[in-house]
Amino acid sequence: MLKVENLSVSYGSIKALHDVSLQVAEGSIVTLIGANGAGKSTTLRSISGLVKSDGGSIRYGGEEIARVSPHAIVGRGLCHVPEGRMVFANLTVRENLKMGAYLQRDKAWIAGQTEYAFKVFPRLLERQAQPAGTLSGGEQQMLAIARALMSRPKFLMLDEPSLGIAPILVKTIFEKIVEINRTQGLTILLVEQNANLALEVSSYGYVLETGRVILEGPSAELKANPEVRAAYLGH
Repeated sequence: MLKVENLSVSYGSIKALHDVSLQVAEGSIVTLIGANGAGKSTTLRSISGLVKSDGGSIRYGGEEIARVSPHAIVGRGLCHVPEGRMVFANLTVRENLKMGAYLQRDKAWIAGQTEYAFKVFPRLLERQAQPAGTLSGGEQQMLAIARALMSRPKFLMLDEPSLGIAPILVKTIFEKIVEINRTQGLTILLVEQNANLALEVSSYGYVLETGRVILEGPSAELKANPEVRAAYLGH
C-alpha cells in the first residue's frame, strides 16, 4: 500500500534521512523504531507531505505522492496523527471530531463513525462536551486518534502515541490501535519509542539510526535480535 524508496531529506545543511526505503502491506501494522533524533518523525512528515524530500520516491496505492500537498494526501485516505497530539484545545471533544471529518460530506457516515469513535474510546463519550485542553495526556491521545478516524482513512500513521502518557493508559491505547486495525481494516505505520510494545503489536519493523535503516525484519525476529534487545528493549 505504501512504498518508500531512497528517501532523502535535509533541514538546511543537516541531512536528516539518507536513502530510506520501506514498505507497508495493506491491512498490516508496521513499526519504525529508533533512538531520539533517528529520523522517525521526519519519515512520517515526508510521507504526509509536511516536509519536502530532496530525493527518492513515495508511492501510496501505486501513485507517486512526493509532491502532493498535505490536504490532498489526507483526501486520498492517508492520515497522520502527529507527535504531541495537536488537539484543538479550546474546542470540545465532539467539535474536535467534527474537525477531523472536515473533508467528508456524507452525514450518515459521519454520524456512524462518531459513534464508532465513542465505542472504541468510551472515555471520550463521557467527556464529549469538555474542551480538549482539559483532558489528560492519555485522553488527548485517544482524541487525536479518534479525530484521525473521522477523516475516513485507509492508512493511519501514528507518531509516538505513548509519549507523555500514564503507563496504565499506554496499554489501553495500544490495545485500541490493534482493535482499529482489525475492525476497520486500517493499515497502520507506527513510530514508537516503546520498542517492546511496538514490536508486540506490529508484524514487521524497521530500525532507524541517524537517518538510515540499519535493520528490518518480522517483528518477532527483531524482538529476538541481541543488538535490538541491547539498544532498544533494555535487555
